[in-house]
Amino acid sequence: MITLRQLRYLSALAKHGHFGRAAEACAVTQPALSMQIRDLERTLGVAVVERRPGDVMLTDVGREIAQRAEGVLTASRDLVDFARHRGGLLTGRLTLGVIPSLAPYLLPRILPLLQTRFPELRLELRETQTRQLVEDIKSGTLDAAMLALPVGEPDINTIALFEDLFLLAVPSDDPRQEATRVAAEDIDQSRLILLEDGHCLRDQALAFCATAARSRTASAGGTVFGASSLTTVMQMVAGGYGVTLIPQIAADVERRDGRVKFLRLKNPQPGRSIGLAFRRTSPRKADFAALGEVVKESVDVAPAPTANKKRG
Repeated sequence: MITLRQLRYLSALAKHGHFGRAAEACAVTQPALSMQIRDLERTLGVAVVERRPGDVMLTDVGREIAQRAEGVLTASRDLVDFARHRGGLLTGRLTLGVIPSLAPYLLPRILPLLQTRFPELRLELRETQTRQLVEDIKSGTLDAAMLALPVGEPDINTIALFEDLFLLAVPSDDPRQEATRVAAEDIDQSRLILLEDGHCLRDQALAFCATAARSRTASAGGTVFGASSLTTVMQMVAGGYGVTLIPQIAADVERRDGRVKFLRLKNPQPGRSIGLAFRRTSPRKADFAALGEVVKESVDVAPAPTANKKRG
């Protein structure tokens, strides 16, 4: 009889491509994991892995079995969630992912509210890029994630939370007044500092500034800089090395640095839609709806806007 343990071990092996790393991820010894994989092969009557010195590859049949195993494992997690959480709203463990351009700015707003209203909730957070968050939701590693919409995955449902407009962050000695409205063509793209590849905010900024932004930035002799966090980008702007597009929710925090200021962009103002993503089959939709309401409230009760700020 195939066991969920065997399927979990096979899934880890497919992900890591190495018995040692898979065993570490499953918190078991390598011999124990290897033995379970061999038992699985005997039960199925097929070889699921091709063992080679230093690493391991799944056979064609093994890859298909591992893919089908993901569906079984996800269904089993959903079954457990249904049994454990049907009696109360936002109780027990909930794993939540957040994109890096959102986590440090939104989490301080929502965590106190969640702790006060749902004291039995045990929230576990992961901050990483959108692509990994989506994969983790599909595999069941994460229950939900807050990210920029749309997700574009048929197996994932979303709840829209709020609109997050973009501002142009410039050094404080920039001659333009904060009331100035800036058009895309007015942005000196040779001085545009962006997050590194893989961040959705980088793609959104480039889309706004036109598809030629990459080549112009490289050819104009300006600053070519990729950072993994908005805080690092803002320090570059504060130091006079360039300008950047920053979401409103981040600007509310980053404007504390007196060396930068923020200019509004001309209509139609660019921005991003922030939403909560989760598996279509998850039984915790009521939990996600409640979490979404807390997020909406936390954005709505943010400090009053300044002259160049608009609520999300």
